[in-house]
Amino acid sequence: MIRTRKADLAGGHLQEFFMILPMFIGFITFTIYPILWALRWVFYDYSGFGAPYFVGLDNFARAIFRDKEFWRSLVNTFYLAFMKLLIEMPLAIILAFFVNNKVRGSSFLRIVYFLPTIFSMAVVGLIFTILFSAYNGIVNMVLVAAGFFKQNFNFFGSRWSALNLVLLVSTWSTFGINMIYFLMGLQNIPNELYECATLDGASGPRQFFFITIPLLAPVMQIVFMLSVLGTMRITDVILVMTNGQPGGTTEVAMTHILKLFFSFGAGSVRRQYGYGSALAIVMGVILAVVTIIYLKNSKRMKNIY
Repeated sequence: MIRTRKADLAGGHLQEFFMILPMFIGFITFTIYPILWALRWVFYDYSGFGAPYFVGLDNFARAIFRDKEFWRSLVNTFYLAFMKLLIEMPLAIILAFFVNNKVRGSSFLRIVYFLPTIFSMAVVGLIFTILFSAYNGIVNMVLVAAGFFKQNFNFFGSRWSALNLVLLVSTWSTFGINMIYFLMGLQNIPNELYECATLDGASGPRQFFFITIPLLAPVMQIVFMLSVLGTMRITDVILVMTNGQPGGTTEVAMTHILKLFFSFGAGSVRRQYGYGSALAIVMGVILAVVTIIYLKNSKRMKNIY
């Protein structure tokens, strides 16, 4: 009997091992190995051809003190993350509140709001690029026909108009999934609290701000963090819609780093594996610091109930 139980236990562990093996191999291949590879080259000037040249900490000094393009791209990254949080989160909460209140057609609206999430960001970026084209875009045609503009407006012709258009596309693509998160949080709030508040004479807005919002705080803590980190790693929609133009002013941190590795859309810039690896490490540290600061300052949010 004892031997049989030991054999079953060993077989069970073997099965579990083979179940997690593909994910473990993927984690080692696509996470651990790239980190070790980057750490290997951070102290070298290496373009992929010829012998690497040891430069010590100069790559980090260049990133911190001499690379104005990186800091500009970092400003763009934080701008998109902050503005998206400011717009997307209230929108997702309000829509989740109305859908949760069983308004007419709420099931249909839930599908409509979530639908953009399933589309590829590259495809969405391409569609919006065509819609907002300065020459034959539908949006320009409508705005000119309605009398808002006398002539077509080049939405991609200046830094802030292009960034705000990227912000619009990114928000449209992801607010649906955040609405679902908040909807699940709302459905976990006991109805008895609202009934008691109604008996005490609390109005709908007071119930929303003094019951709903506080009890959604644990969900908000996670959703806010995922939204900020996700936006700070944005890459594909920038490459498709602006590719850093005009004049590289709409680059974000990740596209700036990507082009150092692959020279994507920047033929005049040679590959710089060493400096790109150093920037990747710097960006990883920045993301870690942002996460730690946010979790430390939002610690009270998860202790609401």
